[in-house]
Amino acid sequence: MQATWTKIRERLLKTVGKNNFTTWIDPLAVGPVEDGISTLFVPTNFFGNYVSQNFADLILHEMQSEDDKITRLKFAVDRSDKAPRPDAPQPRSQPAAPQHTNMPLNTAPLDARFSFDNFVVGKPNELAHAAARRVAEGGPVTFNPLFLYGGVGLGKTHLMHAIAQELQIRKPELNVLYLSAEQFMYRFVQALRDRKMMDFKEIFRSVDVLMVDDVQFIAGKDSTQEEFFHTFNALVDQNKQIIISADRAPGEIKDLEDRVKSRLQCGLVVDLHPTDYELRLGILQSKVETQQKNYPGLEVEAGVLEFLAHRITTNVRVLEGALTRLFAFASLVGREINMDLTLDCLADVLRASERKISVEEIQRKVSEHYNIRLSDMVGPKRLRSYARPRQVAMYLCKKMTSRSLPEIGRRFGGRDHTTVMHGVKRIEELKQNDAQIAEDLELLRRALEA
Repeated sequence: MQATWTKIRERLLKTVGKNNFTTWIDPLAVGPVEDGISTLFVPTNFFGNYVSQNFADLILHEMQSEDDKITRLKFAVDRSDKAPRPDAPQPRSQPAAPQHTNMPLNTAPLDARFSFDNFVVGKPNELAHAAARRVAEGGPVTFNPLFLYGGVGLGKTHLMHAIAQELQIRKPELNVLYLSAEQFMYRFVQALRDRKMMDFKEIFRSVDVLMVDDVQFIAGKDSTQEEFFHTFNALVDQNKQIIISADRAPGEIKDLEDRVKSRLQCGLVVDLHPTDYELRLGILQSKVETQQKNYPGLEVEAGVLEFLAHRITTNVRVLEGALTRLFAFASLVGREINMDLTLDCLADVLRASERKISVEEIQRKVSEHYNIRLSDMVGPKRLRSYARPRQVAMYLCKKMTSRSLPEIGRRFGGRDHTTVMHGVKRIEELKQNDAQIAEDLELLRRALEA
C-alpha cells in the first residue's frame, strides 16, 4: 500500500497544485485497508473534516484506479506526536541532534496609504477613530480587546493598518503582529502538519500587540477557535493589547462559540456606521488632492463631487474607485472632468448604485429609529419592544429589496420564512389602523431612499 500511495500522491500533486498538496495532502498518512475501507491518518479532526469535504472524492477515485476493491475512505486522528507517520522514513541508527525551529513572527504586509493622516473622520466613524488613536499611542491597556466592526469598505482595515504602523513608529521595541483570521488559521494548520504546536503557541503568546482582521472567518472552525480562545486568554492575562476587526458585532457572528463571543465582548466594541453624505464628500475632496498629483492640470468642475457623494453610497472603496477611473478616463481622452464626462465614464457604477438597499441597512435604520440594539432586533427575544421593530424591518426588507422570504429570515437570526410572512402580514394590517406605525414606515422609507 505504501508504494501505491506514493504513486497516488504524485498524481494528486499534479491535480490539486503545490499549495493545496503541501497543506492538505502531504500530511496524510496511509493506513490499512479492511473490508474495502482505506484508512488515512490525519493530525486533527478539523484537518480530517476539511480533507473529507474537499478532497475525499478525488483521493478515492485515484485509489480505486489502483485497487477497485476500495469502496470508501475513513479518516482517523493520529494521536501520537512521537510515533512516526506510517509512510514516514524510519530513523537512522544514529539520530541527528534535536533541533528547535521557531516559526517566524511575520506580520502581514502593511499598506503605507492606510495611515491616520489619510483617514477622513466624520460622525459615523469618529468613535472608532478615537479608540484606534488611543490604542496606537502604546500606553497602558485601557480596553482589551478593541473590537472594530462594520460593513465592507467602511474603514476597518484602514484603521488596523494605521494602528500597526503608528505603533511601529512610536514603540519600535514592541512585538506587533498583524494578520488576517485566515492567516491565523493557516499558521495553525501548518503547525499541526509540521508538529510544531509548541512553537506556534510560543510565538503567539510572546507578542505585545496581536491584531486579527476579519475574525468572522474562524466561525465554524472548531479547532482554530479553540486555539484562538486560549491565545486570547493568555495575552489578556499578561495585559497584552488585542485588536480585532469583523464585519459584524461579536454576538451576531454565526457559528462562533459562545465563550469566544463572550471574550470578544468584554472590551470596547465599536461600530463603524455607514458613511453619510458629509463624510463621503470629505473623502472625495481628500482623494482629489492625491489624484491631482498624478494628473497635474486636471480640475474637477463644481458639482461633480457633490453628485458622486449623493449617488454612490455603497462603500468607500467603490467611491474611491469611481474617482480614480474618472481621472484616468479624463486624462486618456483629453477632456475636462465635468458632469457629462462623469455620466459617460461612470454609467455602470451609477446604474449599480441606484438605490440598492440592503437588508443590513434596513436593520440598522430600524434599530436606530426605535432606539434598540441591532443584536436584540435580530436575536431570539420576543418582547414586544423588540418584536414590533423586527416585524417593521422584515416588512421593509420585503418591500424595498429583492431578497426572498427565506433569505430575509436567515438575516434575522435564522428565522423560518413563515415567520417573515407573518411579520409582513401583521405590519400590513397595522398600517391601515395604526397612525403611528404608518408614520414610522413613511419616515423609515424616506430615510432609506434619501
